[in-house]
Amino acid sequence: MKIIYTDGACSGNPGPGGWALLLFNEQKLMQVAGGYEPATTNNQMELQAAIAGLKLLRDKEPAIIYTDSQYVKNGITLWLPQWKSHNWKTAGKKPVKNRELWETLDILNHSQIQWQYVAAHNDNLFNEICDRLARRLISTQGQIPDLKTEFEKLYWNLKKSSATTKI
Repeated sequence: MKIIYTDGACSGNPGPGGWALLLFNEQKLMQVAGGYEPATTNNQMELQAAIAGLKLLRDKEPAIIYTDSQYVKNGITLWLPQWKSHNWKTAGKKPVKNRELWETLDILNHSQIQWQYVAAHNDNLFNEICDRLARRLISTQGQIPDLKTEFEKLYWNLKKSSATTKI
């Protein structure tokens, strides 16, 4: 089963933003990915990270996605069916924000995906790495030549700082 850690960040909200993800196959890191947007929101970056993660999977491939975004976790697991049945309106009868991203996430999501919330900045090594990668993508305006090398630097620096995790 694939395991994906995702995170998004924004400098200002709205402002420049970045997202990052780590894709594992069992215990092996398979891919590090990320992106940058000059004008976005934190929620859009969180959604973009989840979308990018799902795009890395084969059709109907099982996976666990870890996110520190209650917005993403609750949106995909609780709120989305109601939004769709109410013509993309919230319980307060307002249009759902980021509808295009939610529609894309909905298309990519399937019954073999497990969504797990992980508390941010709570000594979860891979969540911390995603957060730092997303922030680094903001500070470099997306100009990180090798995300895997950046991952390795962060991994060893954080391991030395005694962060722990389970995947």
